[in-house]
Amino acid sequence: MAGHSKWANIQHRKGRQDEKRQRIWTRVVREIMVAARTGGGDPTANPRLRLAIEKAKAANMPADTVKRNIDKATGNLEGVNYEEIRYEGYGIGGAAIIVDTMTDNRVRTVAEVRHAFSKYGGNMGTEGSVAFQFRNVGQLIFAPGTSEDKVMEVALEAGAEDVIADEEGAIEVLTAPADFEAVKNALEAAGLTPEVAEVTMRPENSIALSGEDAARMQKLLDVLEDLDDVQNVFHNAEISE
Repeated sequence: MAGHSKWANIQHRKGRQDEKRQRIWTRVVREIMVAARTGGGDPTANPRLRLAIEKAKAANMPADTVKRNIDKATGNLEGVNYEEIRYEGYGIGGAAIIVDTMTDNRVRTVAEVRHAFSKYGGNMGTEGSVAFQFRNVGQLIFAPGTSEDKVMEVALEAGAEDVIADEEGAIEVLTAPADFEAVKNALEAAGLTPEVAEVTMRPENSIALSGEDAARMQKLLDVLEDLDDVQNVFHNAEISE
């Protein structure tokens, strides 16, 4: 159950996300609206909405803002309809990139995503061109120093698929998306708080980039993440500082 070092890459990603914290409300609102529209406005019966509300709480979004956007999505208030569209492509060194968007104007969105790929050294691909290199999983990551035995015992008992320790001592728990919430709750009940907890597209392999290639790849990722309609960007690059 040993794995390659991911801790530095994860810390790098978290740091860059923290820099863009002011944008998170927009993305959380869209996620709440799509989750409520597709699965109903009752969070007890809608796991995706529950996770979106958790993100809203973590971002200090007021409860009335959450409720107002659920009401918009379920037809109780007039609101914008967003659709989810996924784009795929290649970055520097052939690194695979998935771009998940929510948009009310797909013509605008595809033009912006294509422009970002072409201007910053990537290539936009067709549907399915890179998705096979990723797996949709629940992922919980614990900092080095956490008890691997305790994490493994609790996680596997709660239904996790795998527990992986990397060479720096970070521990990664993988679950089926449907089991993510139960495993997360069990771990937190046992006093184990993850640094990262999300349902994500996890790459099956990685491409190491350094120097100029790493800088160019980071620029491409930053530009994609800064597009108004982009919710998430997943990739398989390991970027060295």
